[in-house]
Amino acid sequence: MKKSKPVILVVNDDGITAPGIKVLIEVMKDMGEVVVVAPDSPQSGMGHAITIGKPLRLDKVELYEGVEMYKCSGTPVDCVKLAVNKIFKGKKPDLCVSGINHGLNHSINVIYSGTMSAAVEGAIEKIPSIGFSFDDFTEGADFSRCRPFIKAIAAQVLDHGLAEGTLLNVNFPNVPTIKGIKICRQAQAKWAEEFDERLDPHKRNYYWLTGVFQLNDQGEDTDVWALSNHYASVVPIQFDMTAHHAITTLNTWKFDVQKG
Repeated sequence: MKKSKPVILVVNDDGITAPGIKVLIEVMKDMGEVVVVAPDSPQSGMGHAITIGKPLRLDKVELYEGVEMYKCSGTPVDCVKLAVNKIFKGKKPDLCVSGINHGLNHSINVIYSGTMSAAVEGAIEKIPSIGFSFDDFTEGADFSRCRPFIKAIAAQVLDHGLAEGTLLNVNFPNVPTIKGIKICRQAQAKWAEEFDERLDPHKRNYYWLTGVFQLNDQGEDTDVWALSNHYASVVPIQFDMTAHHAITTLNTWKFDVQKG
């Protein structure tokens, strides 16, 4: 019996017309039946936000031949939730891929990323999920060097699956030749943020967020190291944020609760 093609959900945070999602769709079309649900406008930095208190719109669109596509008025996470509940009607796709994001989502950036939060939501729904990001913010970004790596990584996930509660964060360096793939840990880093203060025509203050990426990790097993050395980084991440190593210490604390 001929095996049916896997069903692949494609999402992103840069919006349904972004160049990155077009490339991801093209790669996934060679691997299975593609369904796209993406925001109708850019949603970068939305993290795991969801829409409450106002209605969501989900409209079918025709942008690429042979691909079932929907634009959503909500966040990247809303896109996954609507896909699972209204398009697939509870029947899960075989794979959820998010991206290709314009810009890296390495290290601490995974916390803020709409791209990765969409993939996290896929994993919460027990769908094997991957987020893809490329180190180029421009509209004319050349994703061609990422294509074979995306296909190889997605094929392995389709073949082997992922442990429940786990997903992959994949980042690509913007270099002429990507040397290969490194399985990494998330580098310890943060943003040293500043707010550029300005005055509007009414003499009211407003602010632009700026910042400098501060790397506090010199390990050669991190995503930052891999990318700096021209490798694609693959970090397995999880949405269980429990600091298990801290439980033993906390259990030694004596909580003096005053009941009155």
